Amino acid sequence: MRCVIARFPFELTKSGVLESMKGIKPEQVMGESVIIGRRHYPVKQVGQVVTRQDRRDFSADEVLRAMTKLGFTCRALPKAVPVGIHGSLQQASAMLGTPMSV
Repeated sequence: MRCVIARFPFELTKSGVLESMKGIKPEQVMGESVIIGRRHYPVKQVGQVVTRQDRRDFSADEVLRAMTKLGFTCRALPKAVPVGIHGSLQQASAMLGTPMSV
């Protein structure tokens, strides 16, 4: 499949990506990820290995689109979940801070 990543055309295949990632240890996933084999790889790591370009040269979205088209399972960045909802009195108190002892 032909795709453009960082303004450069690449001819990628699923088997080619599998071969490129063979033996590569996955880094810690902090955002979007791609499942290749049984491993979860950060999108930017996959893009760097497959394209041999610096991670700053391409976006995660470019690699996600390419990997999805090739049939890999991609996981998006999880949305933040609010920890707790404060009442108006508790929120005002938190904004004022704690009293200082003299």
